[in-house]
Amino acid sequence: MAIDIEVLHSDVAIVGAGLVGLAAAVAFHQAGFSVVLVDGRSSAEISSDNQSAVWDNRVYAISPKNAAWLLHLGVWPRLNPKRICEMQAMEVFADGVQPPLALSASDVNESALGFIVEAKSLMLALMQQVETLGISTLFGSSGHDLIVNANDTILHLDNQQAIACKLLLAADGSHSWIRQQLNMAMQQKSYDQTAIVANFAVEKTHGHIARQWFAQDANGHNSILAWLPLPDNQISIVWSVANEYANQLLALSEDEFTKAVSMAGNAALGEFKLVSPVAAFPLALQKAHAFVQHSVVLVGDAAHQIHPMAGQGVNLGFRDVIDLLEVIKEKGQYQAINDISLLKRYTRARKVDVMNMLLLTDGLYQLFESQNNVIKKVRHWGLTATQASAIKKMLVANAITL
Repeated sequence: MAIDIEVLHSDVAIVGAGLVGLAAAVAFHQAGFSVVLVDGRSSAEISSDNQSAVWDNRVYAISPKNAAWLLHLGVWPRLNPKRICEMQAMEVFADGVQPPLALSASDVNESALGFIVEAKSLMLALMQQVETLGISTLFGSSGHDLIVNANDTILHLDNQQAIACKLLLAADGSHSWIRQQLNMAMQQKSYDQTAIVANFAVEKTHGHIARQWFAQDANGHNSILAWLPLPDNQISIVWSVANEYANQLLALSEDEFTKAVSMAGNAALGEFKLVSPVAAFPLALQKAHAFVQHSVVLVGDAAHQIHPMAGQGVNLGFRDVIDLLEVIKEKGQYQAINDISLLKRYTRARKVDVMNMLLLTDGLYQLFESQNNVIKKVRHWGLTATQASAIKKMLVANAITL
């Protein structure tokens, strides 16, 4: 017996209700397009309004430019201002260079390099805006089949519904189901590292300064430790280390782990107290060879995943959406939103940005992984030279405009 399939029609379908997918839904809706947002998880699984006193151990450093964009989308005002911390400066410690490299927003007469925001708080704010705007959502239904051509895309779901759209955005993460269905090739490289995240209350004031240490563990592998400022004199850490060392750290008692984190940062903020669960996730570099196939566009982690040392992963995903919308808004009166010439322009714009960020993060990783004496001397010289006022101002200005 034939099964009737309900077909929904929209300008844009977005698969994946993570931060980038939710933001894309809001942005395209506000630009006047009909949108359907799809995710296999339920709305309760995607976000929760339970704002406990304990901060989420996954945080993001949102750039000023993207914070302004989220403000324009009506999302930023939904965040609890008491759960946002301005990052006014950054200190980088490496190769014993003294004083550490200091980058300050005040170097370019700005107030902040970025804003530290909880993942769950940002997710909740985005979900609230999606619901307020009445954007169509299909949660709890996963993709079953995909039919793609140059004119439109039809996404069949496992609940006997289908979506016919002009443009499909794959925002379904680093293991993207959409990307796999289309056999879109990926450049992939494991760093053989694990990122450990946790939050601490600290004795000394962090001064709204992010601190980062580039070092090596006992086996000569990269150890990259970041302390990010949170409200109420707390910090969030991201410690990227070789898998073997990560296993050793994760096996420590709470007190032993706390001491290890403090000592790795030279006890710069005095006594530490662990105030969140400790979590860990593997690190890898990956980039799709193509960001567009017919009327499907990969965005966020579905298109690219970088090392977290620069804190630019979600910012890069937001910029995918911003650039795509800017290209589409400039289309001719009779051009479709999936016109190949538009999507080629989008691809050119994003490849430059993504490649620059990949070169920066992977280049820094390789640079600090090397134990070659010549490379060490070059590193030391580079860090020392960067102390020059003109170079620091250039770095700060670039960071703020990301």
